[in-house]
Amino acid sequence: MAANAASRRVLMLCGDYVEDYEAMVPFQALQAYGIAVDAVCPGKKAGEICRTAVHEISPHHQTYSESRGHNFVLNAAFDEIEVSKYNGLLIPGGRAPEYLAMDESVLKLVREFSNSGKAIASICHGQLILAAAGVVKGRKCTAYSAVRPAMIAAGCYWIEAETMATCVRDGNLVTGATYDGHPEFIRLFVEELGGTIRGSNKKILFLCGDFMEDYEVMVPFQSLGALGCKVDAVCPNKNAGDLCPTAIHDFEGDQTYSEKIGHNFALNEQFDSVDISSYDALVIPGGRAPEYLALDEKVIDLVKHFMDTKKPVASICHGQQILSAAGVLKGRKCTAYPAVKLNVVLGGGTWLEPDPIHRCFTDENLVTGAAWPGHPEFISQLMALLGITVSF
Repeated sequence: MAANAASRRVLMLCGDYVEDYEAMVPFQALQAYGIAVDAVCPGKKAGEICRTAVHEISPHHQTYSESRGHNFVLNAAFDEIEVSKYNGLLIPGGRAPEYLAMDESVLKLVREFSNSGKAIASICHGQLILAAAGVVKGRKCTAYSAVRPAMIAAGCYWIEAETMATCVRDGNLVTGATYDGHPEFIRLFVEELGGTIRGSNKKILFLCGDFMEDYEVMVPFQSLGALGCKVDAVCPNKNAGDLCPTAIHDFEGDQTYSEKIGHNFALNEQFDSVDISSYDALVIPGGRAPEYLALDEKVIDLVKHFMDTKKPVASICHGQQILSAAGVLKGRKCTAYPAVKLNVVLGGGTWLEPDPIHRCFTDENLVTGAAWPGHPEFISQLMALLGITVSF
């Protein structure tokens, strides 16, 4: 974790059908860097959930599609907020801002942060709240293109997004177009909070596959990208620019996790042409992809290379099925999603119980985690192996 853990505290403003990535990626990334994040929603208490929305842009449709995302658990109460305790405000997008922008208690809160000059980072449709609060007049801003009329009417200096990854910083205000821009969006916010990132000139490979878990690929992928790492994602038999559909795994009262269709994750390198010796670390997301990736000899050889050369390997949830199949767990301490315990034990690993479920463990060059709630520990332990720090 970051050198000065919890030396900064951020408030994140949530609501039902907040965009799935736009809530969880910055929420867990900032915690991995040692920043405390309180997620609140008007009318809800700590421990309650906000349902999220998966927004996807398709060339076949005139606007984005929406489907159900994960259930996002709040960890603080809106009615108990004291602005003086926070260094910054984070506003995700999605559909939540449409109704949060009509809540006077929300607008009052945003004005307090703005008037105090504290860091504010807002993405996609989140800027509707900034416009309604009257805090963007004369400020350079971008947003998802459909938000432009409201932003111009509110008096901002509109910056048209050249790509969906466009971000703009104007003093203490950071705005982004969509979750594609999270790496820059999060980095600019960390800098505005006074953070300094060191040791991030690392190259990291992600081993992907169809129906890997939605959060377990995107949260570490964008969190490491925000630190300045070069992050490449590959999948056997796919090329750069191809998509891997993801799976949303959640607990909704059944005996095991539910599964819904997640975002489409875009690969940025080709599996067969990457020089694996040029990478400093390997990350293996969970989900259902490891079931079939563990049967691919090229995948097994890749994993053995990283383990044999003692480069950092970080694997989460069902990803350990691949480690077991590669025979690299013998004599190693390892956790995983509890249902994968059999694979770990049969693979010769020493099982570490993930209690609570967010526990992660490091054994020499190997970081293992049980499930996506553990991302802050998972990412921070990988950062430690790579020598990456965030300080304030």
